[in-house]
Amino acid sequence: MKIIFACLSGVLFALASFVASAHEGHHHAPEPVIIGYVFSPEEPLDPDTIAAEKLTHINYAFSNINDGRIVNGFDFDDQNYRVLQTLKQRNPNLKILSSVGGWTWSGGFSDMALTQQSRQIFIESAVEFVRRHQLDGIDIDWEYPGLAGAGNTHRPEDGRNFTLVLRGLRTAFDTLEKELKRLLLITIVSGGFPDYLAKSDIGNWQKYLDYINIMAYDYNFPRKGGVTGHHTALYSYPEDSSGQSADAAVKNHMAAGVPANKLVVGVAFYGRTWVNVTPQSFGLQQPADAGEASFGSARYGNLRPNVIEQAGYQRHWDEAAQAPWLWNEKERVFVSYDDPQSIAAKVKYIRQQKLGGVMFWQYTSDYENELLNTLNSAFGRLDAE
Repeated sequence: MKIIFACLSGVLFALASFVASAHEGHHHAPEPVIIGYVFSPEEPLDPDTIAAEKLTHINYAFSNINDGRIVNGFDFDDQNYRVLQTLKQRNPNLKILSSVGGWTWSGGFSDMALTQQSRQIFIESAVEFVRRHQLDGIDIDWEYPGLAGAGNTHRPEDGRNFTLVLRGLRTAFDTLEKELKRLLLITIVSGGFPDYLAKSDIGNWQKYLDYINIMAYDYNFPRKGGVTGHHTALYSYPEDSSGQSADAAVKNHMAAGVPANKLVVGVAFYGRTWVNVTPQSFGLQQPADAGEASFGSARYGNLRPNVIEQAGYQRHWDEAAQAPWLWNEKERVFVSYDDPQSIAAKVKYIRQQKLGGVMFWQYTSDYENELLNTLNSAFGRLDAE
């Protein structure tokens, strides 16, 4: 009996491995993807403000989890999903996904993933959510399995349990694809730091995923008594003890078993601001505090017209990190951000490493599509200009 059971287990494991491997790469676009997160919590979307031709995917943020089920996150979601569908008239190849969770709404994931019954409730709700909103897939933004995130419930077994969620969701979507007669995507948002990968089971997760969107930003975050630094550097800055960067995150993901063509590098359409900065080295890697500068928001849509190249602010470029920063010596303000030069460098890196593409947070933070146009130009998508 033990021999028979062992043989049967081996057959089942081989079958599961075959199914997983058969899926790998099945839904990949032939060209690098440009995934834009669209976040509109307080008002309906205006389709005329979204350059659908310049995107391959839109991840609409966020849907929530209620009693283990995916539910709308905001009052205008039904209307906004309908608006997003109209964009396919201009770009028939555009994929629309719902991003579930996020920093604020990741508190229900660990309980959802805990048991076979709770996982099935979530999976069935995902199927219904895709049907209801005519989606092309689900993007799961769990921040973070095995870690507290924003003070969330978490467990050591979160990583393994998430594997079971993704496996069940892939099976359900494979069935739903036959009904809908179109491909369905499963993607996740990934932390770009080592502790995330250490708690994960990402080498197994990736078997059921189309793309893994690395949040390659917020590596340095303003806090009282902290130190300035690049928040979205391509390469690790030598004097930054954390060693974090997009390149480091990509290499760590690949070392954990993720194929290069499933990795999507995140870029930031917003900056981070430090105040009360020690003035040496034009403010870079200097003691500072968190706080808001006189110009207000550090999203690129505000930085570009109101701060960059304005009186008092100097732009500097870090060749090692391939990242810019702004420095105001009089006001002792330091701003880390992405701009066309740093984004073009990241696209070059993505192409060299044969990665899956790029994603960005978030669409309305751009300035007259300047950063989005840079992405398209750098990828050679000149027809989207």
